[in-house]
Amino acid sequence: MVAAKSGIAAGINKGHITTRRELKAKPSNKIGAASKRTTFVKSIIREVTGYAPYERRLMELIKNSKDKRAKKLCKARLGTFVRAKKKIEELTAVIAASRRH
Repeated sequence: MVAAKSGIAAGINKGHITTRRELKAKPSNKIGAASKRTTFVKSIIREVTGYAPYERRLMELIKNSKDKRAKKLCKARLGTFVRAKKKIEELTAVIAASRRH
């Protein structure tokens, strides 16, 4: 949030009063957004191949409410804590979905 300019040369809101331009969305803003096709293909691949051994182990740890241990193991396998948290969230959703059915 940018404060409104006052038209005065000094102070917190100093500067010439102008109207803000509405810029078009840049194509680079779309990077990382999953399309319908890629999500569909990924779901089919997951259905066919199943889960990696470390993912099955993580699921067991999550079921046994050993979340800290699961995050540590996941970070060791994936490299960064952000990726680990994302994977744990994904597997937790899978476990919740399997309990519902």
